[in-house]
Order: sequence, then C-alpha cells, then structure tokens
Amino acid sequence: MTSDANCVIQAQLDAYNAKDIEALLATYAPDAQHFTLHGELLAQGHEQLRPRFLARFSEPDLHAKLLSRVVVGNVVTDAELITRNFPEGLGTLEMLCIYEVADGRIQRASFALGEKKLFVAP
Repeated sequence: MTSDANCVIQAQLDAYNAKDIEALLATYAPDAQHFTLHGELLAQGHEQLRPRFLARFSEPDLHAKLLSRVVVGNVVTDAELITRNFPEGLGTLEMLCIYEVADGRIQRASFALGEKKLFVAP
C-alpha cells in the first residue's frame, strides 16, 4: 500500500504542476474532501474541487515544489513550497499537505499554511 499511496500523490503533484484538471481530479475519489488542518471543510467532491483548482491554475507562475515526503501506510505527508501570483505580487507559500489514500485515490486531504513570502524586485 505504501508505494501505491506514494504513486497516487506523485501523480497528483505532477497533474497540479501541469495544470491538468482532468488528471488531477482522477487522483481524487468522487466524494473526496479537503480540510484545513484540524478544521473546516473546504470542499467536497469533484464539483467543489474543480473550481478551486481551476482558480489556482489561472495563476501563470503556479508551481508546487516538493520539499519532503513521508509515507506511512496509506497516509502521505508532503511539505511543499508553492509559488503563487498573490494580489500583492509574486511569492511563495509554505504548505503542509496530508493525504489519505484508499482504493487508489485520495479520499481526504488536510492542509496547513505556513509563511507567505513575497519576492522583492531587484
């Protein structure tokens, strides 16, 4: 199961960075849920996930850089540095992503946001 979960999450990250909405949603169960870490439900199901991802994909510089990954059974935790086009300018955001995989798809994902840093123009 460990390698299966790792493969699913890597496919999810690759699809995210390619801005391929269909490949990305294919890594999620139809009723998958996104949460803030230990908190509120952000989205449930492909109908709610799709517009959230598409809004992010409109950012031309969007990219998730994997800093580290830990796989324990069917749970995968990624530490990522996300390059974003924020309203106030280009920058990065630290993110901790915790995925639960079952039957070859992401069932639940929780996210903790870290520090946001804006790039300074030279």
